[in-house]
Amino acid sequence: MPKAKVYVYLKEGILDPQGKAVHRILKNMNFDQVGDVRVGKFITLDFENNLPDAEIGSQADEICRKLLANPVIEDYHFDIE
Repeated sequence: MPKAKVYVYLKEGILDPQGKAVHRILKNMNFDQVGDVRVGKFITLDFENNLPDAEIGSQADEICRKLLANPVIEDYHFDIE
């Protein structure tokens, strides 16, 4: 079954309080080598077997634009498998 693996993340320059909290905890746990943390979303979309990759890509992009990502503060990309 073909899948689109979608990654949604905050745009550069947008404050990521969840990422900052994780980073602070990592520092407290002595993981000093971690320079920065950004938190995002990972979504898997399963498609019907008979759809060509071009159609899966088109639908995945539309789903991201209309539902999964807030275009004001988030970017996204996806991989088709």
